[in-house]
Amino acid sequence: MANFSKPSEHRFTVEVYQNAHLPEGGREVDAIVTVTATGGGTMAETPLASRTPLVPHQSPASYGQRAAGPDAAVVVMVDCSGSMDYPPTKMRNARAATAAAIDTLRDGVAFAVVAGTHQAKEAYPGGGRLALADATTRQQAKDALRKLTPGGGTAIGTWLRLADRLLESSEAPIRHGILLTDGRNEHEEPDALRASLKVCAGRFTCDARGVGTDWEVKEVTGIASALLGTADIVADPAGLSADFTRMMENAMGKEVADVALRLWTPQGAEVQFLKQVAPSLETLTERRVDAGPRIGDYPTGSWGDESRDYHLCVRVPAAAVGEEMLAARVSPVLPAPAGSSPQVLAQGLVRAFWTDDLAASTSLNPQVAHYTGQAELARVIQQGLDLRRSGDIDGATAKLGRAVQLANRSGNEDTAKLLAKVVDVVDAATGTVRLKAKVTAEAQMTLETRSTKTVRVKK
Repeated sequence: MANFSKPSEHRFTVEVYQNAHLPEGGREVDAIVTVTATGGGTMAETPLASRTPLVPHQSPASYGQRAAGPDAAVVVMVDCSGSMDYPPTKMRNARAATAAAIDTLRDGVAFAVVAGTHQAKEAYPGGGRLALADATTRQQAKDALRKLTPGGGTAIGTWLRLADRLLESSEAPIRHGILLTDGRNEHEEPDALRASLKVCAGRFTCDARGVGTDWEVKEVTGIASALLGTADIVADPAGLSADFTRMMENAMGKEVADVALRLWTPQGAEVQFLKQVAPSLETLTERRVDAGPRIGDYPTGSWGDESRDYHLCVRVPAAAVGEEMLAARVSPVLPAPAGSSPQVLAQGLVRAFWTDDLAASTSLNPQVAHYTGQAELARVIQQGLDLRRSGDIDGATAKLGRAVQLANRSGNEDTAKLLAKVVDVVDAATGTVRLKAKVTAEAQMTLETRSTKTVRVKK
């Protein structure tokens, strides 16, 4: 484990868990890399409003001396389509939830509210700008929320592009969106939403929520995935205020912007994949940005006081027994202006040793085994639900039975409870289940939306 202390309050550490032993001719090296940031928002001696986030364009000597200005900017996108009036409590709860989120903003944070239908409109403050949170602007925003009424269609890509333009007007290093929808994105082509996500990716992060049960899970989770945020279902609109408050509290805890995970690999080695495996599953392999010879950066978004686990698989050149090599160097980094070196926040080393000891080379590292199982758990849940929708009862039973077995084996109690609403569990240890004859839309959508949430291995 290696770590580097920064002149700021945040400190990053990297821990690597692996079985580095390979048999003669073995080439694939697996490792779980835990990245942890500490020393920021949750520390009692450091008031939240007084902290200065790490800003990519600053040199280390300038940390803590950033010019006055907002350190975070947030845009809340509220679905105001016609379906939000069925039932009317849905719109009322959406307004109340947005008001609760606004109350959670700390003073000085830049913010705006967007009303989303088949077009995007600035609900507050207007004029293509952001407001700075204080008692007056919070009240003004809540007054504006009372004027929001449902009507029109749904074109989420337009909401995201307006949020992007508003956030671009701020120099705040932390830029975040919160998006609420209750329906499918029916008033723009799927390609239009994908294009909007491509434009917005890397410019701001976004949490997405579906309220009720008439929205498309893959649309909402796809938005959160592309923009490095979280996705969830709020089946009962009455739960929106509590959920929005938690989301905004989490956004206010982010202090280190635009962190990338930098991988160096030696000549002849190839990165097979890089996945975030905790607190949720997210494939990062295709998001690589080349940063030099045998160096790639993978975006991870903004960080507060938190820890995340990543599964790295590297294919190295074959070697003889007794040889060893450095298979990868893993470093969270902050970007720097063109021509400057990035700021390395910590470093972890992934190694390979070739041995003729069969026991050593075939032993599976517990962390790697655990997260391999968690990835399979998410995969078989998705497959099982798809098969159930298509009418393949036997196939769905087999896949969801395997999911029950994996959830039981890994101690993923939350997922096990969600599965029990879709299948009758006969024997969790063997994965013997029966599909329930009737399953509510809420139960199925909740299981699908939360299937990528993982439990961490006990280290």
